[in-house]
Amino acid sequence: MDHLTEYLEEKLDELDVDGSDVEYSLSTCGKSGVLTVKLGDRGTYVINKQPPNKQIWLSSPISGPKRYDYDLDHRVWFYHRDGDLMHDLLNRELRELLGDETISVDLAEQED
Repeated sequence: MDHLTEYLEEKLDELDVDGSDVEYSLSTCGKSGVLTVKLGDRGTYVINKQPPNKQIWLSSPISGPKRYDYDLDHRVWFYHRDGDLMHDLLNRELRELLGDETISVDLAEQED
């Protein structure tokens, strides 16, 4: 989530999106958190880690709410109802909303 937060902050600054803001808040236990991505009049994304369920919940201004599960073999977050990958959905929608085909969200785990 830290990598995604940093990427989106930099990208929105670069694109100078009016009313944009990126905020990540950790829970008191530090294991879950909520990433809120405000895109001004284009809408808001909320990405919420759900460690007990081993899921990420995403709310999109375009596609609505979805719950993503993690595929250990392929190391990707996927939506079990249609098999769509979370990074593919974010790339598609953010490119459309922001008019920038260079947007490339990467949700791969970062090595320390």
